[in-house]
Amino acid sequence: MYGSKSTFPSLTIKGIKLRVPIIQGGMGVGVSLHPLASAVGREGGLGIVSSAALDRLVSKRNGKRFNTYEAAYEEVSRAKSSGGLAGINIMMALVRDYEDSVKGSLDAGADAIISGAGLPLNLPAIKPPKDTALIPIVSSARALELICKKWERLSYRPDAVVLEGPLAGGHLGFKMDQIDLESNRLENLLPPVKDMARKYGDFPVIVAGGIYTYEDIIRFLQMGADGVQMGTRFLATEESSATEEYKQAVVNAAQEDIIVADKPGSPCGLPFRVIKQSPMFVSAQKRLRAPKCNKTYVLLKDSEGKFTRCPAKDSNENHFCICNGLLSSAGYNPDKEEPLYTVGTNAYLIDRIVPVKTLMDELTGKVLVPST
Repeated sequence: MYGSKSTFPSLTIKGIKLRVPIIQGGMGVGVSLHPLASAVGREGGLGIVSSAALDRLVSKRNGKRFNTYEAAYEEVSRAKSSGGLAGINIMMALVRDYEDSVKGSLDAGADAIISGAGLPLNLPAIKPPKDTALIPIVSSARALELICKKWERLSYRPDAVVLEGPLAGGHLGFKMDQIDLESNRLENLLPPVKDMARKYGDFPVIVAGGIYTYEDIIRFLQMGADGVQMGTRFLATEESSATEEYKQAVVNAAQEDIIVADKPGSPCGLPFRVIKQSPMFVSAQKRLRAPKCNKTYVLLKDSEGKFTRCPAKDSNENHFCICNGLLSSAGYNPDKEEPLYTVGTNAYLIDRIVPVKTLMDELTGKVLVPST
């Protein structure tokens, strides 16, 4: 049992010791950049940058062209420069840039690579990780076992795993008819995933999706989780690189405004949680937006098995352009593209934008939450 407020165990992953067992979720595009990640690291957590579209974001910031490898190297290096722990989230769905993002992050000395939006079956084979922790994201014990068996053949095992439930923001690892099932509640997913982690080396299990308060963190630690990952709470901080319009949309959102989009939805085909007033989502619903996808980060296989196809490029009947929408939400060409606001299910509880230090003090129980 955990005692008085602010009594948290540390979390050690591959020799990396976090003073508090809190990992800031990697929110793309452009929400989780080095200002946010380094601020979280300074407060004793693990700060995470998002690799999504980093080449464009870093190129624009520096006024010169950065490729994917260079952008990942630059952002991780800057996140670590203040002395805290920092890593990167790299989505499997970003097939074109995946390996270069991994290599750049490893060469920059990332403390961790967290990878989901698909099963990162070959992650350890891309480049020897040295001291960098490799952490897959899963939504079931079965998915974790598939990864563990594959990684065993590569003479590696996960250094930790993030178990993400259906209350998370962005892409969800569940079908639409699975999201509300009792069996898929994070509380019910945790025990079998914990058992699987013990079977393959007893590595830490970090839970994510719908965790909001200090009390939530304590509850999951008492249930056997080793740490938590939180995204939306860090979106609504001063150090987050989301636009002010994005942050204000979170503050203004009511519970009924947060929905899971399916059709129109993400070109990945995965359910995607958004604020329904997001300008791009509104236009997509009304079929007002002509297809203009020209970024090609999220690609599917064509008839020859090559990753060249994007459903949002050819038609907006069932999809919105996630690349352009999220880039606009990070301030990239907002005058040309409508923004798309993705959040976790509890975003409606947020009523103010705060510094990371204030948020971390709240999450670790050092301060009382102010009444609203």
